[in-house]
Parts: sequence; C-alpha cells; structure tokens
Amino acid sequence: MDISTQNAEAPPPSPRSSAAGKRAARGATRPGDRIFLALSRGSGILLLVIMAAIAVFLTYRASLALSKNHGNFLTTFEWNTGLTPPVFGIAVLAFGTVVSAIIAMALAVPVAVGIALFITHYAPRKLGGPIAYVIDLLAAVPSIVYGLWGAIVLVPHMNGLFGWLNTYLGWTGIFSWQQGAPRSMLTVGILLAIMVLPIITNVSREVFRQAPQMHQEAALALGATRWEVIRMSVLPFGRSGVISASMLGLGRALGETMAVATVLSPTFDIQASLLDPGGGTFAQNIAAKFNEATVFGQDALIASGLVLFVITLLVNGAARMIINRRKEYSGANA
Repeated sequence: MDISTQNAEAPPPSPRSSAAGKRAARGATRPGDRIFLALSRGSGILLLVIMAAIAVFLTYRASLALSKNHGNFLTTFEWNTGLTPPVFGIAVLAFGTVVSAIIAMALAVPVAVGIALFITHYAPRKLGGPIAYVIDLLAAVPSIVYGLWGAIVLVPHMNGLFGWLNTYLGWTGIFSWQQGAPRSMLTVGILLAIMVLPIITNVSREVFRQAPQMHQEAALALGATRWEVIRMSVLPFGRSGVISASMLGLGRALGETMAVATVLSPTFDIQASLLDPGGGTFAQNIAAKFNEATVFGQDALIASGLVLFVITLLVNGAARMIINRRKEYSGANA
C-alpha cells in the first residue's frame, strides 16, 4: 500500500479535535502568554547582561593593577602592593582555595549522600522528618556563626586528630605535624565540609525522592535487597542531581570568606603538610585586606577576585558538561 492510499484511507479529523487545535493556537498568542514569554526572555537576557557587566568591571580594574605588577601574577609567593614597584601574585591563594575546597567536597559529598539516602529510604517518617527539618535549619545558619563555632570549639579539639594523623600517617609528609596551632588547611576543609553538608544533603534528598517508584517496586519484586534497589534504581536516577548539588556546595566552599578568615592563620607560603598553619584563599585574602588597601591595592585584590570568578565559571561549566553527557540519568528521561 503506497502513501497516497494510506492518506486516502485516513479518517478525517473530528470537529472536536479541530476546535481544540484552534483553541491551542489562539492560546499561544493570548496576552498572558505573550507577557510571560517577554518576562522570561527579559530575565534571561538581564542575567547575561549582569554577568557580562561583572566580567567587564573585574577585567578593567584587574588590568590597572596587572599593568604595574613587577611579579608574575600566577606564580609569585608574595603580596606586597605597597612596595615600589609593587609585587603580588596568587600562587598561594589559588593553592589554598583549591585544596580547601577539595578537602571539603571529599568529606561532605559521601556523608551528604548517605544522609539523603537514610532520610528517603531507611528512616521511618517520624524520624526522617525531624532530621530533614534540622538539616534545613543548618543550611540557613550564617557563615560567621560557623566561623565563631570553628574558632571556639573546632580548633581546640583538633589536636587529638592531628596527633593521630601525625602518628600513623606522618610519614607521608602530607599529615606531618610540628605541634603548631591547628589553624591549617585541613581545619578549614573540615569547617567548609560542615558548612556545605546541608546544601548537598537537601538537594540530593529531593532528587532521591523523585526516583520512579515503579522501578524500585519492580526491583524488589525480582528479589533485590534494599541496597540493590538503591544501587540500581535510585543512584543512577539521581546521579545528575547529586552532581548539581555538589557544584552548589563547591561554589560556597570556593567563595567562603568569614569562616575561613576566623579559623585560618594566613601566610603567603605553601605548606607541604595539611596540618601546619599557613596558606590562604582568595575570599579570605580579599576580606582581610580590602578595607585597609589603597586604590591600587583594591585593584590588585579585584584581580584575584577575577581569577576566582573564572575558576567558578570553569567549575560550573565542567559540571554542566558532565550532566549533559549523562542525560539518560536525568529525571526528565526517567
């Protein structure tokens, strides 16, 4: 049977379906739809304009400082904008920012995923609800409160952990300890992990709750254990959501200011051990020196902020690429 015969035998559209199609066509041009489309498009364009304005401002102010810098901005282990000529670089800041963020994510992500799975698939509703509520409250705690808690409670209690790491893992060099104050990059990483834990947990919990119930029931009907159901049905479905949650937490870890400034003893050198005091981060350095800096010093600090801005964009772009490569695990395709 050819195509013309098929078309000849196809039933004509019913009047009801034709009327529905006309109503849908008219609905696409209603004033409310046009207004909503314009507002949505305008919001997207406004966001791009704001991002471009921030990038232009940071680039312009950074160029003023970099043009007078007599040190290598990327490799210099010094920050002296008051010298003549000025010498400053971000080697220590970049190292401290990346290392503290890696420590925070390595500690926070597994714990957050475990808490989210416990709330959604193991805990009774009477227990899971209060736990979720407390975690929601922790996400709203200001960073300065975390910083004060870290300085008063966390830092004095790190001696035991540092001593244990030095005894059993000090031979690696990374965990050797010279009995100094535990205001080091490891302390900062632990504090940042506590701060980003509620964010990652909340997003991961909501993603795991959206896992298709039919898939889980089918796996249970085939004899799978609870863990096998989670491994085969829940985790693959929520993988992109966990990545997105981790990127949200990483964004806060990279840009955290007051908490890091409260618990860290900053110095412009890179310590081989994570337990020895020293180091610094972009946000901590900007917060500590911006008020007392000259106009040129502020331009130099803005130049370091531009680097942090670029790092954040690269991290989010990498996360987007990872999610796009695994579209089969997104909720829309489940």
